[in-house]
Amino acid sequence: MRLRLLVLVVAVLLGPAPEVCGALNVTVSPGPVVDYLEGENATLLCHVSQKRRKDSLLAVRWFFAPHGSQEALMVKMTKLRVIQYYGNFSRTANQQRLRLLEERRGVLYRLSVLTLRPADQGQYVCKVQEISKHRNKWTAWSNGSSATEMRGESVAGVPEEVQHVAEQGSRLLSLYKCWCDSANAVQVLWPLWATGL
Repeated sequence: MRLRLLVLVVAVLLGPAPEVCGALNVTVSPGPVVDYLEGENATLLCHVSQKRRKDSLLAVRWFFAPHGSQEALMVKMTKLRVIQYYGNFSRTANQQRLRLLEERRGVLYRLSVLTLRPADQGQYVCKVQEISKHRNKWTAWSNGSSATEMRGESVAGVPEEVQHVAEQGSRLLSLYKCWCDSANAVQVLWPLWATGL
């Protein structure tokens, strides 16, 4: 009887245990399928919402699964915002091709895969875990994940006219970015665009 009373008193003093494994709302864009050309840079965004606690931190992990293969952890941003690379992605050459950035704290994370190769085709999965301190221990409060499929097309398979238009569009976009703050932006860009630059 005394033992039961002691257990009851301890339970009341310590309070309820945290509820774990609620669902975070995680969305990857673009998706569910995105097409890129070989050699291009790809950007995938991982949007996170519906955190359970305001003071919590997020651990963001990106996994990659080539067609017909099991997914493998590529890169992780820890709860303290340290970037860690895993497996084949920990090699220096692969690290230089991957960028994981926090665009908006606790809300938006950007994965960039630079200079796409045929081997980069497959499913990309963003898995997020919400973590905070509870009684001086790190506790997971909720989890969420979302995925997109990245497909690539060889530049050799794209007609030359389309390649030329894409190159010209990139040059025009670069010029626009350089002049967008200028009061004369429209006056400068219109003649450049009209001349086919």
